[in-house]
Amino acid sequence: MKAFITGGAGQVGSHVAEMMLERGDTVVAIDNFATGRPEHLPEESDKFTFVNGDIADKDLINTLIGDLKPDVIVHTAAAYADPDDWYTDTQTNTVGGANLVKAAKEHEVGRFIYFQTALCYGTDPQESPITLNHPKNPANSSYAISKTAAEDYLEYSGINYVTFRLANVIGPRNVAGPLPIFYGRLKDGKKCFVTPARRDFVYVGDLARNVVRAADGVGSGAYHFSSGTDIPIIELYDAVVEAMQLNEYPEPDQLPLGPDDAASILLDPSRTYADFGEIEFTPLKEFVKKAVDYYREHGTLGEYTHLKLEGADKQ
Repeated sequence: MKAFITGGAGQVGSHVAEMMLERGDTVVAIDNFATGRPEHLPEESDKFTFVNGDIADKDLINTLIGDLKPDVIVHTAAAYADPDDWYTDTQTNTVGGANLVKAAKEHEVGRFIYFQTALCYGTDPQESPITLNHPKNPANSSYAISKTAAEDYLEYSGINYVTFRLANVIGPRNVAGPLPIFYGRLKDGKKCFVTPARRDFVYVGDLARNVVRAADGVGSGAYHFSSGTDIPIIELYDAVVEAMQLNEYPEPDQLPLGPDDAASILLDPSRTYADFGEIEFTPLKEFVKKAVDYYREHGTLGEYTHLKLEGADKQ
């Protein structure tokens, strides 16, 4: 199989690339290193080519896809580092996404794999767990709006696709959200904060394995990649403390939910289980330990979140 992977130096894209290369596929990956890291990339070979570029560059995308003629596009690239940077969000998430969808259509790519945020349903969903019939309501962040626009283009295009609407995907190479923030601050002896929010944390390796299955033809349309269980953020904090083997550490501040945060985002995975089979999810403590080992070797890369953390000490 020939695969074109966007965000190839990111958490999800690099894991998918490794899995496809291990079984002998040909992979061309693109990344602009806005949040991706070069150490995540496989070594270049006759099976792997890396392009340092931007998916918002229409001519570049058309050339790369036209030359490779991939069997599948795995589109993991996304902008999320600054919740107020609407320009970059729209350029990468919407313009870049639309470029890829249009190129896939014009060059008759057989399969397109997309990744959507659960915030497409809003921060106050009408049901829990959220079903695939829940209306989209992304007007809660620039990230959700721009990601949903690209998903709409994908649905409109008529091409063969799978879109994974995601729970919180974490593990090694995770550079955004609470996991690297907790590790970085605890390493420096700084106090963290938690909110009453609950989230469904899933391991990036579990997602990547099922992305490869989707690339091979399993499934069609929209799916929730979710364990079906949400936990308090404090449990993630405790798992990081345990993985770091800290005997003394500051207790986290308890802050209320922010104005653009959701109390719980829990997705109904029943359609995923029906089409992909029961998924054995890696336990939280196991993949948090893998992430902590990764941070000890490579460090963290900033403390990115698409949410505005009002009242929080982010220094």
